[in-house]
Amino acid sequence: MFDPIKVVDFELSGAPKPIDCPGAYKTVKVLIRLHGEPIGYVQLPVVAQACSARDIRKAALKQHSAAITRHLVRDLLSGSRPTNFSTQDLVDTPHPANSAQWPTVTVAVCTRDRTADLACCLEALEHLDYPSLEILVVDNAPSSDATEQLVKTGHSGVRYVREERPGLDWARNRAIKEAKGEIIAYTDDDVVVDPGWVRALAALFAEDPDVMAVTGLVVPYELETEAQILFEMYGGFGRGFERKWYRVGLKGERPRLIYQGAGQFGTGANMAYRRSVFEGIGDFDPALDVGTVTNGGGDLEMFFRVLKSGYTLVYEPAAIVRHRHRREYTQLRTQLMNNGTGLYSYFVRSAQAYSDERLSFVFLGVWWLLYWGLARLAGTFMRPTRFPRDLVWAEIWGSLIGLGRYSQAARTAMTLTDTRSLARTPHAPHRLPDRRWRTAIRTVDISEPLPALSDVADYPRTVVFVNSQGLSVGKVVIKNSFKPISASELLDMIANTLGLLLMDHDRSMSMDFVWADILAALSKPGTRVESQETAELKEMLPLGVPVSIVVGTCDRPDDLRRCLHSLMAQVSPRSVEIVVADNNPDSVVTPSVVAEFPGVRLVNERRKGASYARNCGIAATTGEIVVTVDDDVTVPTGWLEALVAPFARADVMSVTGNILPLEIETKAQYLFEEYGGLGRGFDRFEADSDWFQRSRIYSAPTWLLGGTANAAFRATLFANPEIGMLDEALGPGMPSGVGEDTYIFYKILKSGHRLVYESRAYVWHRHRRAIGALRRQIYNYSKGHVSYHLTTLIVDHDLRAAGRMLIGLPRAHAWRVVRRLLGRSEYPLWLILVEIAGNIAGPLGLLRSRMRVQREGRSEPYASGSTYLAIPEWLPVEVSQEANVKV
Repeated sequence: MFDPIKVVDFELSGAPKPIDCPGAYKTVKVLIRLHGEPIGYVQLPVVAQACSARDIRKAALKQHSAAITRHLVRDLLSGSRPTNFSTQDLVDTPHPANSAQWPTVTVAVCTRDRTADLACCLEALEHLDYPSLEILVVDNAPSSDATEQLVKTGHSGVRYVREERPGLDWARNRAIKEAKGEIIAYTDDDVVVDPGWVRALAALFAEDPDVMAVTGLVVPYELETEAQILFEMYGGFGRGFERKWYRVGLKGERPRLIYQGAGQFGTGANMAYRRSVFEGIGDFDPALDVGTVTNGGGDLEMFFRVLKSGYTLVYEPAAIVRHRHRREYTQLRTQLMNNGTGLYSYFVRSAQAYSDERLSFVFLGVWWLLYWGLARLAGTFMRPTRFPRDLVWAEIWGSLIGLGRYSQAARTAMTLTDTRSLARTPHAPHRLPDRRWRTAIRTVDISEPLPALSDVADYPRTVVFVNSQGLSVGKVVIKNSFKPISASELLDMIANTLGLLLMDHDRSMSMDFVWADILAALSKPGTRVESQETAELKEMLPLGVPVSIVVGTCDRPDDLRRCLHSLMAQVSPRSVEIVVADNNPDSVVTPSVVAEFPGVRLVNERRKGASYARNCGIAATTGEIVVTVDDDVTVPTGWLEALVAPFARADVMSVTGNILPLEIETKAQYLFEEYGGLGRGFDRFEADSDWFQRSRIYSAPTWLLGGTANAAFRATLFANPEIGMLDEALGPGMPSGVGEDTYIFYKILKSGHRLVYESRAYVWHRHRRAIGALRRQIYNYSKGHVSYHLTTLIVDHDLRAAGRMLIGLPRAHAWRVVRRLLGRSEYPLWLILVEIAGNIAGPLGLLRSRMRVQREGRSEPYASGSTYLAIPEWLPVEVSQEANVKV
């Protein structure tokens, strides 16, 4: 049973308006748009027959932050360029108007006996916003004059022609002969076009003369029936929300195998061509597509032929049409079977037309049948699925039928025409093998209008170094395949590759500040995000809850100083204390640093090991919430309140946050990020006892929950005998390596408590800069991973640890090796060997750590403080019951 889904658009830059969903709707599918351009979908529940604008904006900003950022950066680079690329410039820049010299466009609607659908289509076409437009209806072998009467009596601005030969490609070819425009834009009679559809298509033709074909985004007009929803589940017609440039290279050159799967480029319901291209490559093959026994494939074959002929095809998601999917289940089943038939008819046709592509099409046909068809069919037997098995089988059966249909259709087509409209093979390639290795080097400055790179046609690829007022910003690599690079393509590549790095700001804190301003502008214009966030968090957590921050340190005065500076700058309305735990007091390095920060307390722990130091600091705290950070992290101003906010829920006992790299300036820092870094993503999630018990073979992956470099705990947890303090035998400074954080998370979840990973509460971590330091770090991490699992196996009798150590770890290492050998990863083999060596050393490291703890003793049990501190004099805040105000 499928409930209907409300399909709507939502403009982020407009006034916030709720969406009414009367009737039986339980879900709304929202196409998010920014300045009219599509960003992506969000799907939300309907509450009281409506969906609030606030919920839509929140979901859009969370799920599509990267796409929104790319859009704003493109706007900034396209418009008037400021002297200083700042966050405010990014937010305030208006969406630029296109000043292109618009080509004349003919919109061709090919139809057959669907008058009601055509009426709706024509009504939308007559609202197109375009200065030089012709609308042409091609009536294909009609059974009555209903379509002719509709056009001539109700749409005087539409031109009507009749094509008697049945077949969609016959109608498309008739449009080529009848069209007056430089560009022919094709659509179907069962779509409703967006008002800006033609402008989005024509803009690419206007700027780049090498572009010969443009396809666009096809979204559902409605999702009212089971068949319509199933078609979207199957994949629909959409091809994503990012503009994509496709090209092969020299005329006649062999395309990459992936290009032969031409369905990725778009669909015939939304495609446009420069009319002159047909003079060189021929018309649509009338032996393909609807109205013939092949039932499809004409659009796919033309996409491939354009690329094979050495031209450029662009997918432009801003060119939107809304397709009215089949409403009945039987219609959907027939459609999917026809899809299979048309696809394989296209494969057969292309294998016959291009002898150099024959083996590739055979391989593609076998691969598609096995991977897409039979594998999906097998999946319906192996796991529950809402997609009916008979629909999968219908497409497979249609594919098999398609193997013999093209020859039959070609014979029929030959009786109806001369040979001009049939297959036309591109000219033989002009290969230049001595140029394949060459790379063009060019430099552009984003403070000036971006130029088209017309002098790179002798190169297969181009490296563009990007400057801002003479200062280097970064580089982009464009595989231009012996073609000039238009300003639009260059703009896309710079925005997509560099994005926010183009802003003039402190690189260590930039992503937070830039994105915060974007959020402020789009969610609540005129309001600083810091104030908005703090206000929300204030309502979540009572102000009377005091917090203690524990910073463990060992002879890193510069790192500690930076850390304390950032902690002192926190904006918080509550009582906060900072405790620094010195793990090497004999060096007398730390006290002088702490003395620079009045109100910060210093405690000493001579026993070596991070867990000893943290336990010492925790024992000295008085707050209800205890926060742990490392000395090599710095924190943004709103970090603390974001981290402690989830404790407003009584079931939350621990909160962790994201750990981001402060810089990636050296090879060691880059490789550490390739290893996986310390960050755990930008999505908030929760772990509880169900999550803990979910896996039956492998241990619960508590290492995915964050680390004590950025974590908070209810103080009462440390007094719980099932949890206690950090395990001193685990953690940095001990032979075991690490593992103290993953083990306390393990004990929290095992005891039935809940842990929240709050991505908003992030810190910046300074990664090791030297390769030697990285090697030691990875080695210790690998030792600690095994030490942690051995602890859960021995102490907690969790047999899943054996599965992780004996199966999971070898499998993970093997996968890294395979990815490296296949060139899909830059993580070096020697570091994989370091990991393996560390895993092997883990048992001995744990044994030595246990023996050391036995000699030096464990920390005293936790005893919580009985009094709360007033606001320390050093905390730069004022407390107000109405709002949080930064002094």
